[in-house]
Amino acid sequence: MLSAIGVMVALALVIGLALGWSAIRFRVEGNPLAEKIDAILPQTQCGQCGFPGCKPYAEAIAKGEADINQCPPGGEDGVKKLAELLGVEPKPLDESHGAPKPRSVALIDEQTCIGCTLCIQACPVDAIVGAAKQMHTIVADECTGCELCLPPCPVDCIAMVPVAEDLPHWKWKHPVIPLKRVA
Repeated sequence: MLSAIGVMVALALVIGLALGWSAIRFRVEGNPLAEKIDAILPQTQCGQCGFPGCKPYAEAIAKGEADINQCPPGGEDGVKKLAELLGVEPKPLDESHGAPKPRSVALIDEQTCIGCTLCIQACPVDAIVGAAKQMHTIVADECTGCELCLPPCPVDCIAMVPVAEDLPHWKWKHPVIPLKRVA
């Protein structure tokens, strides 16, 4: 009887160790669907969707807690891509979260800037460079056009400038339909 209990304890120990090792070895870091959704979102981190950034919004969509049409910077194109990924019908953009606008970047009037650092604190992507009581500037390649730097500026020295549609910023207006090969 004692030997049977010893065998059961040893077997439970071996199975427990195997399960523990498997949990560590085959751990999934995050929700793969949320990561695919996040890759489609524009990464403006603007919060217009009602979430603090694109990643939390993607996680909410993956859990079914948010709708796919809450991202104005993504526009109708983003809604269509999300609908295609999730296998649902596309919906019109929810206007209560804002209207889609052309892609733009912030521009600081350096003569008017007083160096208060409020815009630096508001920028979710660290696209504003400067020091206290010194002139600030925008790193245009990092700016997502979220407009979160506009409200805290006490001297209104920040303006949103549309990004010119040149070769680096050009995109297809219509989806590309792949041609099928005829054998």
